Amino acid sequence: MLKRYAVPLGALGLGVAGIGYASVIERNWFRLRRFDVPVLAPGQRPVKILHISDTHLTPGRRRLINWVAALDSLEPDLVVNTGDSISHPDAIGPFLSLLGPLLDRPGVFVYGSNDMYSPVPKNPARYLWRTSRADYAKRRTVPDLPYEELGAALTAAGWLDLNNHTGSLKVGDVEVELGGINDSHIGKDRYDEIAGPVSRGALSIGVMHSPEPRNLDRFAADGYQLLLAGHTHGGQLCVPFYGALVTNCGIDRPRVKGLHRHAGAWLHVSAGLGTSPYAPVRFCCPPEASLLTLVPA
Repeated sequence: MLKRYAVPLGALGLGVAGIGYASVIERNWFRLRRFDVPVLAPGQRPVKILHISDTHLTPGRRRLINWVAALDSLEPDLVVNTGDSISHPDAIGPFLSLLGPLLDRPGVFVYGSNDMYSPVPKNPARYLWRTSRADYAKRRTVPDLPYEELGAALTAAGWLDLNNHTGSLKVGDVEVELGGINDSHIGKDRYDEIAGPVSRGALSIGVMHSPEPRNLDRFAADGYQLLLAGHTHGGQLCVPFYGALVTNCGIDRPRVKGLHRHAGAWLHVSAGLGTSPYAPVRFCCPPEASLLTLVPA
């Protein structure tokens, strides 16, 4: 009799252990990834960019807040936040604490869908056959999170709002031309409002939340050298030796995270630091921030 139940009980035990690992250990096992990106002119000093994304912050995530704030010790020249920063109406204060001293450094930001719309329970298996974009197109049209308050707090600290805007900064010894779009995942991207060739001689960076190929193509065609995005969570639940099952957008699976090329530009997609509070698990895809060191080509 006991042998009859040994296999299913063993499988159940492995499943419970896997969920426990994914929700307790790996979800809080923050990593810093480092990449060198050859985009500077010969003789220019390296520039350090800290890329953070998808914190999906809710009050009480003290481990995440402290870990990100401590990244100021890296002394980045520029901080880029590619959205989905909050997932709760009371998360503005905690998010500012998460940035901490990083707010005193040059920074830029765009919004993600979860900066505007609070997460809702849903079947995560649906991502296997469709993206979550339909959830907003059909049922959610009025934002219920204080994204405007979030943006006001960041701009008050001196950060540039790149939601369908352009701007420029002096970063270290380098003039940086920046262009960004609001979240294409919910149809708020307006690339036409920033379209046009970038200036010759300036370092050019395109910023977006979701790495949709149609926008990546336009950034690259306009001459942007480095493209930064998030949104994918790196797949969030990955299979060993295979990788991500889905990307939740138009980007292909091999480029779901990390540094890659796109039409002559460099593309970095962050796997992000958080998860939806209704799917608080990561498997074979630890939460991450990235330090991109720009060096002469």
